[in-house]
Parts: sequence; C-alpha cells; structure tokens
Amino acid sequence: MDAPEPQDRVTVVVATRDRREELLAHLDRHEGPVVVVDNASSDGTVEAVRAAHPGVQVVALPRNVGAVARTVGARLARTPYVAFADDDSWWAPGALARAAAVLDAHPRLGLLAGSIAVGPEERPDPLNAVLAASPLGIPPGCPGPALLGFVGCGAIVRRSAFLETGGFDDVVRFPGEEERVALDLFDAGWRLSYVPEIRAHHHPSTHREPGDRRQAELVRSRLLTALMRRPWRVVAREALGALRGGPRGRRGLLGALPRVPAALRARHPVSPTTEAALAVLHGAAPPSARRQRRHDPSARRRRRHDPEETTP
Repeated sequence: MDAPEPQDRVTVVVATRDRREELLAHLDRHEGPVVVVDNASSDGTVEAVRAAHPGVQVVALPRNVGAVARTVGARLARTPYVAFADDDSWWAPGALARAAAVLDAHPRLGLLAGSIAVGPEERPDPLNAVLAASPLGIPPGCPGPALLGFVGCGAIVRRSAFLETGGFDDVVRFPGEEERVALDLFDAGWRLSYVPEIRAHHHPSTHREPGDRRQAELVRSRLLTALMRRPWRVVAREALGALRGGPRGRRGLLGALPRVPAALRARHPVSPTTEAALAVLHGAAPPSARRQRRHDPSARRRRRHDPEETTP
C-alpha cells in the first residue's frame, strides 16, 4: 500500500525565537503544511517568513511562551498528526509520509520518536542508541521500543492524543519540557515508540545558551515535572540532588521556586502503572505487574481501550 502524502496527514509545527536566518534556511525542506509559531522575536522573523514563504502559516505571539508555542501550532493544525521541528532542524524527505503510515497502522500510538542525525556530518545523535536500548522493550502492537521520553524536534504526535493530554505546559516551558508530556501520554494509555527509520536532521544553532545555564534549566525542569507528576519522595530526591549538585543544581532549584505555585496547581501524580514503568526504565525493581493492575484504575482503563496492553 502506498504511503499517504504528508500534506494530507502531517503538519509540521516549528517554534522559533530570534533565529530568523536559520529558520529561513530550513523552511523549504519541510514537506506538507507548515505552521511557524514565533515566540515574540525581535529580529524580524515574522515579517521575513511571511515575505519569503507566503504559503506558511505564521503565528506571532506577543510574548515568549516557550514550548507552549508548539501546542499553539498543534491546535491550528488540520491534519491527524503533527511533526515538531525546531528552527535548526527538519525531517528527512519521505519521513513524514512513513510516519503517517506507522501511526495509521498503530491506533494506540500517541507519539513516534524518530532517529536524529546531527550536523553536516550526519552524526547519529547519542540519544538514538539510548532509545533503541529502552529497557521497556517492544510491547505487542508497538512499532518499536517503548519510551517514556523524547526530544521535541524528533517527535511526531497523534494530534488528538497530544491535545487531550494537555500538550506542552507553561510551567516547565523549555528546556526539558518533553518529560511531562511523555508521562501524561503514557499515563492516559497511549504508546510512545522509537522508530529509527524515520529520521530528523538537526544542525544545532550557533545561537544557543551557555552550557552551564542550560544544565541549570534542565535541573529546574526535572524539579517542576516531579512536583507536577511524581510522588513526594521523588520530589524530595530531586530537590536534595539539586542542593548537592553544585552551582548548577542550586541555580536550577532557585529557578524553580517562582513556578512552584503553578506546579502545585497542576499537580496530578501519575498512576502506579506509570511509576512501575519508570522503575523499569531507571533500573529499579518494580512491584509485580499483577498487583499494580489490581490497584490501578488506569490500568483497567488501558485494557478496555487496548486489549494488547501490557505493563512494560
């Protein structure tokens, strides 16, 4: 059966901020409809894209909302699937059509993570090997290893699943915003899988934050995600780790503090089934799957929706 055309099935959503030249250099590479969501750039990005690419839908946000820009773009999409790209990345020719065929064939697949080739040398991103070796294995009905995480510019989502579970939030923002989305998709009974033959290209921008600052922001994101979705013991462990993590960890902890009230308002811990999968992922011995299922209403919901569902 022929793969569907990407313009009928997949919209590419690109979130950007102050990277006009890189964005313009890569927009022609995208297949299918494209939505660019601009996070209040000050370098003329919006005007430049509208002039050079009149067929691209451009949304000019009045302020920088971080990763929520992707959610804005997904809401505007009119296709069943949405591929995320950064202003310094794009999907390989034919990748979106193949992704649509995989998603069509696996109706409980909420997110597909592709492999990523980095730079002009096309180096495999180290994360590719990590995803391929996921200890969650390949559950029945999955097209590849099951996941509880992904990289934004290497992910294609089922639009309905992504929006039903809230999309990206305005608490974590960026970077490290993917973890909470992955947890919520999995917790709602959706599958997340690594499919390496679907490839994204990433030529990292030279306009990036210093490494120390980014590491601190990742600490902040882990803390906030734990506060929203993990048990209190995990929150305490993350906070203690940040305190003991030197200047980066302490900066991350301080950066999280102003967002704690919003994180608490959004707090909804994931189910025991999802915690058990996280335990497998991180190498801890999980409680028995049978005991988890007996006491976990979400597991019963999963079985009703998907008779092939098994705890990873």
